[in-house]
Amino acid sequence: MRLNTRMRYGTRAMLELALRHEQGATSLNEIAAAQGLPEKYLEALFSTLRSAGLIRGQRGSQGGYMLARSPADITLRDVFDVFEGPEPFVPCTADPSVCERWAGCVTQEVWAQMYQASMHVLASTTLADLVERHTWRSADAAANI
Repeated sequence: MRLNTRMRYGTRAMLELALRHEQGATSLNEIAAAQGLPEKYLEALFSTLRSAGLIRGQRGSQGGYMLARSPADITLRDVFDVFEGPEPFVPCTADPSVCERWAGCVTQEVWAQMYQASMHVLASTTLADLVERHTWRSADAAANI
């Protein structure tokens, strides 16, 4: 399985919003700088995230973007479904009739299990979990200096 750039960059941008959740709206420029992402690319990602209801925008001099819900209420599965889609890795795992080899195929079950395990990890990992991991990593890095 390979995650597309939209998923990887979108997750990093969502993490940045989660890190700044208590501060209110954050500009695209600040997010781009903090995460090392192209601002123009973020504009397109944020349009998609806003349409999906995961973020909201705030206009004005103190404007920017913020999470639409608490970081504890947004999972990586939510982000995955926006950027990767809910389709399984292999179409026959959702609909065996699409494959003429289904009856004798021994790999179909493996692909289905792999998809289910991956979705479980994404569904059980929230942005709050990523913030916690970030905090631990930052503390570890500071202790090793």
